[in-house]
Order: sequence, then structure tokens, then C-alpha cells
Amino acid sequence: MKPLENGGLTHAPGAAFCGARTGANIGRVDVSEPASISAGIAQRYATAIFEIAEESKALDSLETSLNDLAAALDGSEDLQTLISSPLLSRGEQERAITAVAAKMGLDPVLGNTLSLMARKRRLFVVLALIAALRARLADARGEVTAEVTSAKALTKTQSEKLAKTLAGRVGKKVTVNATVDADIIGGLVVKVGSKMIDTSIRSKLNSLQNAMKEVG
Repeated sequence: MKPLENGGLTHAPGAAFCGARTGANIGRVDVSEPASISAGIAQRYATAIFEIAEESKALDSLETSLNDLAAALDGSEDLQTLISSPLLSRGEQERAITAVAAKMGLDPVLGNTLSLMARKRRLFVVLALIAALRARLADARGEVTAEVTSAKALTKTQSEKLAKTLAGRVGKKVTVNATVDADIIGGLVVKVGSKMIDTSIRSKLNSLQNAMKEVG
């Protein structure tokens, strides 16, 4: 896969969207949606992509592209803006995401779906789409994916130990998908399927604050 250079968006067709934008916003709408609705949309796209990739025996290519896309999103504010900004028209989003997919050499099924999502004003569910597809791929291998959030990046040893511990609980091999969120202060937030374990300091502080309100 071809990496993005300098975010890969500044000079992409239709990607002149860096910074605040003003002026007429005709045809531009608020793309925010409740989390449950976003998850439902992402699952429908994930199912279609997975089935096509499975039929064409391209699951490995799909997984590589998902990892590349996730890394690009994590490292590019421009790309994050592209998928989330309500100020961009459908055409601008489609041209830019199509150019990004081509530049990165993403799997054709994933790239074409991203273009379709732009036309449908659905790029805001890309992160949920990646998570849903990773879960489908893991399930196909008889594994489960644990979405793990920590205040600091986990070391390889910590990640492997956590995967082993979780595997003992769920009875399947566990793949850890780790992200960093300094706002949780410390501890971990672990989500495996519909189950969540929140041992973050932020969660404990919130619980303490709620308890103090009840006492007061």
C-alpha cells in the first residue's frame, strides 16, 4: 500500500478544505448521527464489503487496506476533517476520498465503497466501519477483536499479556486493537463484542462525582 505524504490530502482533487471555511453552504448538511444509528449504517456497509471480499478471496487484501486506512486517519487531521466535516459537499468529499484511496492503493472494494459513502453523506461512519470489518475478519478466523483504549501506548509485552488474559475469558484467540486517549488519565477501557470493561481513572472519578452528588 502506498503511504500518504503530508496527510496526502492537501493536493488531492477536491481536497481544498484545510482550515475553517465560510461562504455559501448550499446542499451541505449536518452529518452527525446518534451512535446507534452510525453503528447500524457501518454494519450494513461492512456486511456488503466483507461478503464481496470473501467471494473474491480478497480478505487478506481487505485487512491490509483497513490497517493502512486506520493508520492514515490516526496520523492525518486533514483526513479526519474530510470524513467528518459538514462543510464539505458530496462532490468534494467523493473527489477527495477517491483520490486518497487511489494514492494509498486501497483494496478496490473498500475504495469504491468509500466513494459511494461520500455520495451518500456517510463518510462519518468510517471509523465504525473499520471496527465492524475488523470484527468480521477476526470472526472468520475464529478470533475476536478487543478494542482497547489506554492513556499511554501499550508495549508489545503488555498487549500480548492482555490478549492472553482476555482469551482465557472469552475462550477464543483475541486480537488487540489498541488506541490511545489521554483523556482517560489512566487504566484501560476494553470492549469485546457487546461487553465493556472500564477501569479508567476518568470513569472512577465520574463515579465518585456522581456518588458525591447523591450524598449532597
